[in-house]
Amino acid sequence: MTNRPIRVLVAKPGLDGHDRGAKIVARALRDAGMEVIYTGLRQTPEQIVNAAVQEDVDAIGISILSGAHNTLLPRICQMLREQDMDDVLVVVGGIIPHEDAHSLKQAGVAEIFQPGASTQSIVDFIRSHTRRTALGETASEAGGGPAR
Repeated sequence: MTNRPIRVLVAKPGLDGHDRGAKIVARALRDAGMEVIYTGLRQTPEQIVNAAVQEDVDAIGISILSGAHNTLLPRICQMLREQDMDDVLVVVGGIIPHEDAHSLKQAGVAEIFQPGASTQSIVDFIRSHTRRTALGETASEAGGGPAR
C-alpha cells in the first residue's frame, strides 16, 4: 500500500453551468490534504468514470443542480461497478429532493449533501468512508468503511 493522500474526483455532470459550489468543495478537500481532480463543467457519465479510472481515485464528488440526478447518478454508479470500481465512494452535492435520496443510495450513492452542508462535514465523511485515509491506511484499518 502506498502512502498517498485520498484522491477525489470532483465533477459536474450534464448541463449544469454553475460550478461555484463544486470549486468551494474542491478547495476545502485540497486544504484538508486530499488530492483533487476537477473535471470541469458539462461532463458525461462516461467522461467522469473514465477520469476516475485513469486517476485511480478513492472518491467521486458530484455536484448537480440540473434535476437530472435520477438519470445521471445511477448511470455513473453502474459504470463504476462495470469497471470493478464499486469500492469508490460516490458523494453528491446539490439540489436533490428528499424523496429521491433512497433510490440514489440504492443505486450506489454513499451520501447526499444538500445546500448549506458544511465543507467540514463533507471532508469528514470522505475521510471516514474511503478505502484509504490521508495516512495511507485503508479505511477499515482506520475504523471507516470497506477496504479495496
